[in-house]
Amino acid sequence: MIPTRTITFSTLLFTASLGTIAAAQDNESLRTEWGHPDLQGVWNFSTEIPFERPAQFGDREFLTDQEIADIKARLEAEAEEGNVVEADDDVANRGAPDTDERFVYGYDHFWYEMASIADTVRTSQIIYPEDGRLPPLVEGTPVGRSGFLEDAPGQRPVRTGSGGIGKDGPEDRGLPERCIIGMNALPPYRPSRYNNNLQIIQNRDHVVIISEMIHNARMIPLYEKPNLPEHIEQWTGDSRGYWDGDTLVVETRNFSFYTASLQSYGTGKEKFLTERFTRSDYDTLDYEWTLEDPATFTDKITAVLPMAKVAGQLYEYACQEGNYGLLNILRGAREEERRAAMQP
Repeated sequence: MIPTRTITFSTLLFTASLGTIAAAQDNESLRTEWGHPDLQGVWNFSTEIPFERPAQFGDREFLTDQEIADIKARLEAEAEEGNVVEADDDVANRGAPDTDERFVYGYDHFWYEMASIADTVRTSQIIYPEDGRLPPLVEGTPVGRSGFLEDAPGQRPVRTGSGGIGKDGPEDRGLPERCIIGMNALPPYRPSRYNNNLQIIQNRDHVVIISEMIHNARMIPLYEKPNLPEHIEQWTGDSRGYWDGDTLVVETRNFSFYTASLQSYGTGKEKFLTERFTRSDYDTLDYEWTLEDPATFTDKITAVLPMAKVAGQLYEYACQEGNYGLLNILRGAREEERRAAMQP
């Protein structure tokens, strides 16, 4: 009779071998036919991690287990509360608002997509500077203004990220409103109110990153290719990529002057961006970026953002602001002018 302890040891050894084989198969399945890490798929980057670190956390980069548990409990309670909300007849059956009534009962709030799919364990997306806050601005840095309620100051071509500088023609409106570029479609990728998804497609020599928002595609060569001349600017910059072990590194320059450096600060003129994409497991893509812009910020900025794999496809983004909203904005302005001209 074989001793029980020998059988136990053999079983453990066999189980461990199966685990090693499975891990090797998983690693192999996460590579392309060219031997590169397989980053392909649709990835969601919604998150509740604040971009800048709240002051109460100081230099602490991660949440405690208790803080994480509290966040999960709050989210579950909010979800449960949302499931039992009854329809508000006063809202559902209200008439058209007065012409002076602005931003009441916005029609699009149900589209908002803020909940995180990946784990929320960080106190901020920014990890450098070490306080998790944006560094000071360079003196004289332009700061963009929203032109929603009132037109923002400026001239054509419009640099405002939202709204516009006037209503004489479509050229007076901001880039997102004209469905050209904006929101979360510009690198570095940062969550917006909704459509926080991108799709990665690979072949041997290129990586393509498609943003759901305004369906923008970045085509990134992985081979030696001269950068564009300095005077040629592009909305999402001029990108070049290479593999650093299992990490895709993308370096981008030549951003358009008419885009901001980050948020509403500065311009893209001197912006240099380094992005790192690492697939840490089947469901997780670790995204890290470093922005260097000596014309806007007094120090570099590094941030991290987890992306979660989505079992679905990207569909074309229907930018209704450009399809209908822009026409109606200009039409409404002409109507206001007509009524003003009729006043005694």
